[in-house]
Amino acid sequence: MGDRASETPLYERIGGREAVEQAVDVFYEKVLADDLVSSFFEGTDMNRQRGKQRAFLSYAFGGPARYTGKDMRESHRHLDLREEHFIAIANHLQGTLEEMGVAEDLVGQAMAIAASTHDDVLNL
Repeated sequence: MGDRASETPLYERIGGREAVEQAVDVFYEKVLADDLVSSFFEGTDMNRQRGKQRAFLSYAFGGPARYTGKDMRESHRHLDLREEHFIAIANHLQGTLEEMGVAEDLVGQAMAIAASTHDDVLNL
């Protein structure tokens, strides 16, 4: 029989809905304070953006939410994103999870999921 922890979705192991909601709020505080990436969100309805990000992370982390938005490639196609932008966003996600006290191994799993979106986000 397999390791029980590995069968429990990352979503639940990081704290479920409450943790994802908190993470998204802290994440966007960091992103909007970062001159390298904040301009990508000018004119964006941030309440709507936070909702989309909550749904995406819930889905990506194995939670109950269904993500029905555009795929990563389509939703980022109109942006001129480069490697440094992807790294900045990933660093903000990692920093957010670490600040929240998420265990190192779970942060690593979350970052592996984020890394898996690299080529689609950058339209490579």
